[in-house]
Amino acid sequence: MIQTKKKLVILTGAGISAESGLKTFRDSDGLWEGYNIEEVATPRAWKKNPQLVLEFYNCRRKNVLEARPNAAHYGLAELENDFDVHIITQNIDDLHERAGSVKIIHLHGEIFKMRSEKDEHLIYEIRDDIRMGDVAKDGAQLRPHIVWFEEPVPLIEEAARITATADIFVVVGTSLVVYPAAGLVNYASPEIPKFILDQRVPDTSSVYNIKAIEKKATEGIPDLKQMLLRL
Repeated sequence: MIQTKKKLVILTGAGISAESGLKTFRDSDGLWEGYNIEEVATPRAWKKNPQLVLEFYNCRRKNVLEARPNAAHYGLAELENDFDVHIITQNIDDLHERAGSVKIIHLHGEIFKMRSEKDEHLIYEIRDDIRMGDVAKDGAQLRPHIVWFEEPVPLIEEAARITATADIFVVVGTSLVVYPAAGLVNYASPEIPKFILDQRVPDTSSVYNIKAIEKKATEGIPDLKQMLLRL
């Protein structure tokens, strides 16, 4: 008899990529690599100074190209041997893909994609820089395929549906303060096992049936794997 793998849904955040050298704005009081978020990661910033926004994300793209998946990324990919793994990530990098994970939803967009500023469905791959004057087939300026602050999160409904059908729900490397992603934990069934792995575990007293591992992602993944395999 073929045994069906349990559905393991994992929400990942900046903490897992930080160990590969990718910083976030939360590392330093609202500054992201020296930039004020209001100046580079909002629709208003794009209207005010698109050149600055492009320069910022061109730098982020170079950073990701230079980064490498770490032990935590590889550890989550290895879980596919025993579970039906679905990763929902807040990260815009491709480190999960490079580590070997297959089923991935990027809630906040992808740094290696760009799209028309008018039609969000006109999406293209990009590895180099996006420049002013680069246009989509509709003639509109190309912008990073990133969900900025103050913009809706198009994939949140799909992520919520996947979470609602999980047999196990895990949170890795996120402070659970960025919404709507942080609210996904509330879509997981109260009865299923839940785990949170972070260097600074946030208050999860309102979440039923959850265990905390207060470690860096790379250090805590072995502990998490042991706990999961005992279920």
